[in-house]
Order: sequence, then C-alpha cells, then structure tokens
Amino acid sequence: MKKIYDCVVIGAGVAGMTAAIYLKRANIDFILLEKGVPGGQINKSSNIENYPGFKKVDGPTLAFNIYEQIEKLGVDYKYGDVKEVRDSENYKVVCTDKEEFVTKTVIIATGRRPRELGLANEKKLLGSGISYCAYCDGMLYKNKDVIIIGGGNSALEEALYIADIANKVYIVHRSSEYRADQFLIDKVNKKENIIKYFNKEVIDILEQDDRFSGVKLNDESVINADGLFIYIGQIPETNFIDNIKTTEDGYIITDSHLKTSDDKIYACGDVLKKDLYQIATSIGEGALAASNIIKILK
Repeated sequence: MKKIYDCVVIGAGVAGMTAAIYLKRANIDFILLEKGVPGGQINKSSNIENYPGFKKVDGPTLAFNIYEQIEKLGVDYKYGDVKEVRDSENYKVVCTDKEEFVTKTVIIATGRRPRELGLANEKKLLGSGISYCAYCDGMLYKNKDVIIIGGGNSALEEALYIADIANKVYIVHRSSEYRADQFLIDKVNKKENIIKYFNKEVIDILEQDDRFSGVKLNDESVINADGLFIYIGQIPETNFIDNIKTTEDGYIITDSHLKTSDDKIYACGDVLKKDLYQIATSIGEGALAASNIIKILK
C-alpha cells in the first residue's frame, strides 16, 4: 500500500521551509518538494537590508542558513517538479515529473518566477548575454557595459551591485520615475557609472555571433552593451493548479487562515495575491499555514 503523508509542502523557498520547520516540530509526517535550489528567488538577491536581525545579508547565505535548519531537524526533502495536484477519494495526490505522493493535506509555496520581455530572441540568448540574475552572473561582465530593464527595488538593487563590477550600467525604465524605495533611488543617483533612461521601452534585442549585443528602444535609439538583465516583475508559479481559485493573473486566493477554496489545500508566500512581497511576510505566512494544517490534522 502506498504511503499516505499528513502533508506535502510544495516549494522550498523561505515560506515553504518555514512551514517545514513548524510541521516537523509538531511531529507531522510530511515531505518537502522543490524543483530547484532551496531558498527560491532570494538566492538571486545580492543584498538584503530589511530583514530583522540582519543589518545586511546576501540571499544565498540566508537561504542556506534556513536550509541548514531544516536539514538538522531531519525534514524529508526531495527534488520534484510538481505537474498536478489531483483528488483521490479522501486524499490528494501530488504528481511530480518522477513520482506521486498521497497526502491528507497540501501546502503550496511555489513562489514566483521572473517575467520575460517576450521578444523574439530572448530565450535564445538566455545565458549568452541575457540573464534574470545580476548576482548570479554579474562577475561575467567585469569592466564591461550592461543594461538593466526595470524600475522597482529589484532592478535598482542589482544595478547597484553590478555597478561595482561593470564599466557602465544603463537602467531602462518605461515610466518617468522609479517604483522603488527612496534610499535605493538616492544610491543610484550617486553612482557616476549608472546612466538612467526614463520613459523608454525595449522593442528589439540585438545580437552578434549568437550573443547579445544591445537593445533598440521605442524611440529607435540603440544602446550597445555586453549584457542584459531583466527585472520587469514576477509571475506566480501556479501552472500545475486547476482545482482552486486564483486571480486572473494566477495568484492563489486564500482566506485569513491561508486556506484555499479547497479545504485540504493551503498556500503561503509569494504565490499568494497580497499587498506586500517580502521575506518577512513569506516567513510569517509559512508559519501560519503550517500552524493551521497542524490544527486540522490533530
């Protein structure tokens, strides 16, 4: 007979790992599934300054610290790219690309992925001059010129990071002002090698010898550069969900207890429709989702 878990947690970002800590301490029989690296999107953050207890920490360090904690607790952790969550009598079946897990309850903590520009050769040049993570790939552009597209906190944080590595950093933003914290804007304005373009959009990605070589803007001007980093927003990772309520753009809708439209499925972290997407909120939601799962199980 196939093993029946009390819970399956899908996603090992900060929300999912926090839920795992609470479930393990309550002696719940569960498994944590992740298709990528533990920590999720925070692994792409070069500098975190708004998380209590840390004056300054980089994303991978924080992610590894949380992962070490769940490892020491003995959390059952497994690779799995979830393709479907379906009903089977009184249980849920979580189907990955490799196997299936039968469970009484599910916590979805799959977070978000970077939004693409949607231009013709964007996917082709990914890894050949195009990236969604300056912290991951910034050192490849030492003393070179790069372009960052976006105007939010992530775009400006990574522009500041790579400005200490690259020769010039061009920030292209489609609006007349940034949508970022003022202290980041002030830092960007003080950097002499950051060149700012407002009210501009990229309409074409240029290439030479199968590598990124620059962009064409909506005013027909061209910026030549060696690298392109894209920070134009995030998309929730909910492509495997078809049996619970979501918004039109795919975010999961929950009640105040983080229960979805299905009584046996809860959700937490950046996959939720909410007002604030921060590490602190995701951790709180992971704790709350797990605590409510514990209540219904016991």
